[in-house]
Amino acid sequence: MDSASVRDKLLDLDLSESCRLYLVRHGEAANVTDGVLRYNGHVDVDVSPRGARQVERVARYLRDKPLAAVYCSDLKRSRRGAEAIGHHHGLTPEPCVEFREMKMGIWEGLTFDEIRERYPEEVKEKFADFIHYRVPEGENLMDLQERVIPKLGGLISRNRGRAIALVGHGGMNMVILCEALRLGFESFFRITQANGCLNIIDYFQGTAVVRLINGLAEGW
Repeated sequence: MDSASVRDKLLDLDLSESCRLYLVRHGEAANVTDGVLRYNGHVDVDVSPRGARQVERVARYLRDKPLAAVYCSDLKRSRRGAEAIGHHHGLTPEPCVEFREMKMGIWEGLTFDEIRERYPEEVKEKFADFIHYRVPEGENLMDLQERVIPKLGGLISRNRGRAIALVGHGGMNMVILCEALRLGFESFFRITQANGCLNIIDYFQGTAVVRLINGLAEGW
């Protein structure tokens, strides 16, 4: 499709039927305050004091936006951000297990150095086929997509003509952004999600327009 066709398609969109999604990544997890990434996956760790400040900054930005609902995963680090956002709107967040981070199986809670020392063969296999390889007892990107995107689609359909917030996780958010931008997972690492960042996506019938990626992150 050429640029003129894309422009004409956008001009024909019914704005009254759109759903604006404010997609947020949770704040810094309590077990990564040393700055070393941990593969938390489904580990139910809370946010650090710094993580709480990060999502409160997003909550203040969104306090004047006309939010109809706030959603999150059922993990603490996601719920904390959703509660901060919902507080300014009198909204109780709705936790959804489908929005959990990708399950990292036997790697969960470990740093990359620990993983590389304990599971060197699994590391080789994972980075040889990041899209399809499953860490033992874990998920791959396709599994994550198959539970996140249908759930999100249902929420978008339910909230046509309204704006909603969703507090998710780094990998989960990147799956949503790839879907909205129609990027294959080969481009997965071309997107970044800092702790406490904000993305804005407008969903119309049959298409999505990404307005912002990784906004409000520290140093942004």
